[in-house]
Amino acid sequence: MDTAGKPLSSAATKSFDFSDDSVPKRVVLSPDQQRCCLEALKVFKDKRFSAPEKIRQEFMILQATRMRASEMKSRCSVALDSVNISKNRYTDVLPFDNNRVVLDPCKDYRPSASGYINASFIKISENVSQFIATQGPLPHTFEDFWEMIILHHCPVIVMLTQLVDNYKTVKCGDYFQADGGPRRFGNICIVTKWIKTSQTSLILRCLEVNHIESKEPPLCVLHIQYPDWPDHGVPKDTLAVREILKQTSSVPPSLGPIVVHCSAGIGRTGTYCAIHNTIQKIMVGDMSALDLINTITVFRSQRIGMVQTMEQYLFCYDAIIDELEDLISDTNAEESS
Repeated sequence: MDTAGKPLSSAATKSFDFSDDSVPKRVVLSPDQQRCCLEALKVFKDKRFSAPEKIRQEFMILQATRMRASEMKSRCSVALDSVNISKNRYTDVLPFDNNRVVLDPCKDYRPSASGYINASFIKISENVSQFIATQGPLPHTFEDFWEMIILHHCPVIVMLTQLVDNYKTVKCGDYFQADGGPRRFGNICIVTKWIKTSQTSLILRCLEVNHIESKEPPLCVLHIQYPDWPDHGVPKDTLAVREILKQTSSVPPSLGPIVVHCSAGIGRTGTYCAIHNTIQKIMVGDMSALDLINTITVFRSQRIGMVQTMEQYLFCYDAIIDELEDLISDTNAEESS
């Protein structure tokens, strides 16, 4: 199904082939892409280094206009239903009724749950990746999580948290590790085909997911875990976040939404989605990408609190600038060789 709940076309339901020895291809920009990247780089760098107070003012505007808890709750009736309360990791981060991910209610033994999972569709424009922003799964929602992956044909999961933080607080349940063979979650089985660790500390897993009784071929899912991104903070550099971009760059947006989660599914999740969306829009010539405050305003209208801190907002600028410089540099090197 697509993010509007319509069935995917047969062309879009093919699995992507994730090879354990594949290396992300270097992108060589077309002349139009190079022009857009150069224009965007100038705008972002001028603001970041010549007028950083404007960036701070932008985030203050975002915070001043953010949704209050009372308004959120008025829009989250399914999340607040008594049968669903226990499915929420945090009571102040709930999906809105109008863009929540809906599971097949027939597979829920409590029909009144209305196919509920704490997950939100995040969409801002055509021709670029759509996202599902979700919380770190809880043990009793593992099967729901994988049901969502299969139902919406999600080719990539980006996990931006550790399972347990340095204070021994559980941030996410272990819904994916299956090193010793197949792992079952109710009617769903996942098999780990390969695992590797990148130079930037990303842990990459290729997982095959399917219903146990299904005669359909399994769905191949790339699971990218970045455990070193601190809660409410930012990484020490942009390298690993930009490697996630590179790992996912060859996945067609039409294949299915990219699932992104941290613990609550708003701070680190919103930051990554903003970076990914901005770069992709620039690459397709959509220069509304330069208006980062608008991007995050739209994200926040779809899930409360996306990009939580000033530090995370500044990190968006840093990662976008670094990635644009990389893309331009690689293209120039290719042209001169």
